[in-house]
Amino acid sequence: MAGIGVLGGTFDPIHLGHLRSAWDVADALSLDAMQFVPSYLPVHRDTPQASVDQRLAMVRLAIADMPNWSVSECEIRRGGPSYTVDTLTLLRNQVGLDVPIWLLLGSDAFEGFVRWHRWQEILTLANLAVMVRAGVPPVGCIETQRLLLDGQGELASDCAGQIKLVPVTVLGISATQIREAVREGHAPHFLVMPAVSDYIRQQGLYQKDK
Repeated sequence: MAGIGVLGGTFDPIHLGHLRSAWDVADALSLDAMQFVPSYLPVHRDTPQASVDQRLAMVRLAIADMPNWSVSECEIRRGGPSYTVDTLTLLRNQVGLDVPIWLLLGSDAFEGFVRWHRWQEILTLANLAVMVRAGVPPVGCIETQRLLLDGQGELASDCAGQIKLVPVTVLGISATQIREAVREGHAPHFLVMPAVSDYIRQQGLYQKDK
């Protein structure tokens, strides 16, 4: 198996930027599967506006036509703060030691990676695929990559401990932008999948009185 990609987030809502970046990483690393993991209570972000069930539903709708893309409810079932190390420990136990796991991270998140909960343990469980804008990667990412790899020694393997900067298509879309647009009465066409746009409208999500 070439590996499994893991993309976590609040997905409030999941949008085309998430999907395109996941596609680019899956293509670049020849991944066999991609797993989206909605957080229950994000540690580094504001509390989501959509409910747990609504965010799960939007992810399922967004990836419905993608073979081998799935959504995991593990952080939502676990409850409490959503720590990536706990999610990766569960996934590693499920797939065994011989399957590469690639944790997808944005460049900003990666530059602050050493402040994550039990970050050293994360590198024993998974590889890191750092999503960077095509062209010249941010200097901070290059420096963080060098620092972490220097500290890895002989620990890196095919399945965990690698760090790759992966160029992705940057669409300039944010969940905050989408929520604000909906709040002002604009449909999020071409920002989210059509099924997600319909769901947002049907559920009355992100309205001024919500």
